[in-house]
Amino acid sequence: MTREMLRVALEAVGQGRVVPYLGAGVAALGGALASPAALSARIEAEVRVPKRAQGNLWAAAQFVETRRFRATLEKMVVAAFAPPPGTNPIHDWLALVRPPMVIDAWYDPGLVRRFREGPADWGLVHGVSRNGEWAEIWHRTYGPDDSPLPQGADPGWRTLLYKPHGVAVPGHSFLVSDSDYVEVLTEIDIQSPIPEEVRSRRTGRGFLFLGCRFDDQLLRTYARQIAKRSGQGHVAVIEGPLTRMERLFLEELAIERIDLPLEAVVEELKTLGAPAA
Repeated sequence: MTREMLRVALEAVGQGRVVPYLGAGVAALGGALASPAALSARIEAEVRVPKRAQGNLWAAAQFVETRRFRATLEKMVVAAFAPPPGTNPIHDWLALVRPPMVIDAWYDPGLVRRFREGPADWGLVHGVSRNGEWAEIWHRTYGPDDSPLPQGADPGWRTLLYKPHGVAVPGHSFLVSDSDYVEVLTEIDIQSPIPEEVRSRRTGRGFLFLGCRFDDQLLRTYARQIAKRSGQGHVAVIEGPLTRMERLFLEELAIERIDLPLEAVVEELKTLGAPAA
């Protein structure tokens, strides 16, 4: 029954009825850092942070930004995601079926790189840090060739890739420090930071959460607000025991949980191909 539920959810993604929402666990399939805690450890290996900030990515990043300047922090994060990722079966499958929208809630650029290998009928919108910005800007839009598009996302794109936390590559931006999130979290309840095309494409669709954990308040807040006013039928693949806050979060959003590892998703994908055009 659990496997059947997973297969139905994946088929719904391929049919464009469900939006895949990817966490750090998916990026880890291709060799990228597997969690905020892992990225925090990478930062802490280079800069000694106060005990209160240890293991907390947003606080550790804020310490580096305050003591070593923003440019140092950005260089560290970009370097952490710089090694070429390995093959990622979930990224490969999404690039094959190309659903109307994919939410990628991690800094890893692997999915963007994978989409650039295919047809140029998609685009990228990602969150940006307002550090050093004077304008009220929440996100930027790019075409498949990485050219900036000031006019915003094209409703005609077959696929919209939305990376709410940004993307860790040179020339782009991302949110990672406490100060990055202050204004965003103030406005996110009224949806200002959520791009209009994202709001449009989530309407009437459920979400399939893959590689996500919701044991962090910031990650829960983003998932809650991005899924707001969407359709029904949310599913999350999360293996093992849940924290109390995770259980409450799943109940709040009426998310059906599948207690399987991501490897089970990969196995199911081997039997699925691209849907008929």
